[in-house]
Amino acid sequence: MDCARWLSCHFPQGVERENIRESTLEGLDTASRKGKHGGRPPVITDDMLHTVLRRRANGESVEQIQPDLIIPTGKRKGRNPSVASIYRALAEHAKREAYPAAAEKAPVAALQAGEVPGPRLLLVTSP
Repeated sequence: MDCARWLSCHFPQGVERENIRESTLEGLDTASRKGKHGGRPPVITDDMLHTVLRRRANGESVEQIQPDLIIPTGKRKGRNPSVASIYRALAEHAKREAYPAAAEKAPVAALQAGEVPGPRLLLVTSP
């Protein structure tokens, strides 16, 4: 395949992909300035996590705590969170406590602060 034909086949797709990426980042930035964010609401809220941490400190197991927790919003509103969700929330909390500086530097935190990452270079290699 000659160079001109290869460029005509691949370059417009790369440009279009970059335009989509830029538009998406602009939309996310606009939404974050308005205080909006995407995704599901968290199953384990801060209040629930505080309750779990307090009861774990008193010697209760996650399996004993789980039936007393109620999901406040979302698709599973009014039901109990899974034991796995509780363990996941505990692990994330432990990670945030162990590495507070890393949590502040996370890409999500940067987007919420209004920073938009710069464009990436599109590297194209021939087959």
